[in-house]
Amino acid sequence: MKEYVKGVQHIGLPVKDYDASCAFYKKLDFSCVYETKQPNEGKVGFFQLGNLMMEIYEAEETAGIDGAIDHIALDCADIEAAYEEAGCKNLPILTDGIMELPYWDKGIKYFHVEGPDGEKIEFCQKL
Repeated sequence: MKEYVKGVQHIGLPVKDYDASCAFYKKLDFSCVYETKQPNEGKVGFFQLGNLMMEIYEAEETAGIDGAIDHIALDCADIEAAYEEAGCKNLPILTDGIMELPYWDKGIKYFHVEGPDGEKIEFCQKL
């Protein structure tokens, strides 16, 4: 995987009140660098502070416990090769193949794998 993964891309955080979360992260000096709608029409934004990127998105269900996040996304240079290697290593792939979303200028491709304690790791490539 180290040939394809360049580091952490973002941390995904589902929130019930997007506007309140935006205000909170702006108070922490995060800047909103990209904002759009999810396919379900909920709001999603990417907030950056230094080299830390948070993906904040509206969700009906959130864990509601301290420290809960949805996923940690790894910045991927070659999503197809990473997906093939994940399959060869018998990693538990949670998505139905490589998924796509119309985020950023040209979209993204991603897939999720599950760790031994149920943690979700996203391999994500900006196109």
